[in-house]
Amino acid sequence: MALNLSNTNDVDPDGQRLPIKLDAATNGEFVPKPLDKSLRDANTLASEWASAFARKVGRTRRSFLTSACGAASTLLAFNTAHARAGRTGGFFEIANEAPLDHQLAAAELGKKEFIFDVQGHFVNPTGAWTRTLPAGAKPLSMPKTQCELAKQPGERSYLKCIGPDEFIKDVFLDSDTDLMVLSFVPSTREGEPLTIEEAMATRDIIDRMEGSKRLLLHGRVNPNQPGDVEDMERLAKMGVVAFKTYTQWGPSGEGFWMTDDAGVAFVEKAQKLDVRNICIHKGLPFGQKSYEHSTCSDIGPIAKQFPNMNFLIYHSGFVSEKEEGPYDPKRTDGIDALVTSVLKSDVKPNSNVYAELGSTWRFLSMRDPTSAAHALGKLFKYIGEDNVLWGTDSIWYGSPQDQIQAFRAFQIAEELREKFGYPTITPQLRAKVFGLNATKPYRLSAEEIRRHTEGDEIAENRLAYLEQPNPNFATYGPRTRREFLNLRQWHAGEP
Repeated sequence: MALNLSNTNDVDPDGQRLPIKLDAATNGEFVPKPLDKSLRDANTLASEWASAFARKVGRTRRSFLTSACGAASTLLAFNTAHARAGRTGGFFEIANEAPLDHQLAAAELGKKEFIFDVQGHFVNPTGAWTRTLPAGAKPLSMPKTQCELAKQPGERSYLKCIGPDEFIKDVFLDSDTDLMVLSFVPSTREGEPLTIEEAMATRDIIDRMEGSKRLLLHGRVNPNQPGDVEDMERLAKMGVVAFKTYTQWGPSGEGFWMTDDAGVAFVEKAQKLDVRNICIHKGLPFGQKSYEHSTCSDIGPIAKQFPNMNFLIYHSGFVSEKEEGPYDPKRTDGIDALVTSVLKSDVKPNSNVYAELGSTWRFLSMRDPTSAAHALGKLFKYIGEDNVLWGTDSIWYGSPQDQIQAFRAFQIAEELREKFGYPTITPQLRAKVFGLNATKPYRLSAEEIRRHTEGDEIAENRLAYLEQPNPNFATYGPRTRREFLNLRQWHAGEP
């Protein structure tokens, strides 16, 4: 099977978009937070530097921005802007010469690690869920869905802009991602924007490319929804590698705790089916009604009760409205609540609780490197350097490449490392987070995966594509309150 790479129309011929995306986009699970003046200034400075460096090296602005030099220039500009605003607890460790030296920029920001993204999303634009929508409904209407395909006949032809071809391009051509777990959003069975059968079909599209097995699947389980626990056996037979749940979600609007009867029954059933990974969405409440069940007080106790099961905490318990600081045992939500829960239950670092970075890393690293440094430092210290997992929550943030490049360069300031006992982010630690850590709960071999992926059809297509790359550098998730409310209608099951 060959990918269609024939479209040579540049999606951003004037180079208006920066390769590192600093904007208000969210994954639809929290209200977009507008950029303040200092962040708008960061974008302005990065744009000015891009134009200046492009002229110096004799390239068009678009050509410069699609290169490693463009990414280096953008991150260095962000460093300067953050420093001016006093955000110096973390920074992007890049040589000042990198924007003018392609080999140097590529050495610092180019592909070198095995990258296993444990939280990716895809929406079937022609799935059965679209046939139950009321007339005039425009779910998933977002900047990305304004592409040329949206002009085709049909009320919801715009959804073709986020179809499987675009998914493959964003994840496997425009980014360094090797392997991704396709996850699910909370919904009733009737309203699922991606069913397990449709997800399997998408996986099969990629699997046919020399049997690369680049997509793994979750099975979505709401134990407080009738029939879901009973359906877990069917999902297990389909080859899911984990069960995904949202403790703040329920068909009647009520969430649950993992330590409730329903939660325990869920874990017991997964254990019996030998699906050892329970992925638990935490930290991004779907409004005040679900706030309580989005916190992490139940994680330590359930992990202690089931030591042979793995509990992957999506978003690491992150709460977007607050800045991250050093660990505070008085805080009852966010990463600190996750830390308190495992400490109280005597769940040791690097045991069976894992912290996943989707949305958390993207939001903090771009907006406030000091908060990002505290978040990562606490997770490494209390959850364990072997148990922090790479996830990007893409497609909501477009191609995950900017998140990858930002993490590749990020460093915790020495002052914070010395004061709070945070580790230095070494190449070895980056490689763990990027993919090696996830091979443990998913019982995979990075070496074996590399043997499949390095010469498969996607790898070959990517080499050809990189001769003339055409990344769009766009985010897909809502960037305004109106877009957020439009997406929320089905995403969280709330009006």
